[in-house]
Amino acid sequence: MAVNIAKLSRKELEVLKVDIEKTLVQLEKTERKEAKKAAEDAAAKFGFTLSDLTGASGKVRVNKAPVAPKYANPGDESQTWSGRGRQPQWFKDAVASGKTPEKMEI
Repeated sequence: MAVNIAKLSRKELEVLKVDIEKTLVQLEKTERKEAKKAAEDAAAKFGFTLSDLTGASGKVRVNKAPVAPKYANPGDESQTWSGRGRQPQWFKDAVASGKTPEKMEI
């Protein structure tokens, strides 16, 4: 099924492009499903489930909304931190210099 794309019009090329993108998306879904099935079969061969081996619950993780900032750098109010995750260096430095976290709350 050789198509000479050099002889196609701009409109025909645009339609072809959309069709190719749709087909690629569908093909990826199909291949992903087949790969998952093959991985599940391989795990079952040894008496495991795929989630046993990956630690995954099988549920899709949804990105959570960003958390509002809780602390602001006293030296530069544009630097903020939500209070979650690793403490930024400015926060560590401020605490080391005697500031309390409560004084840096927004």
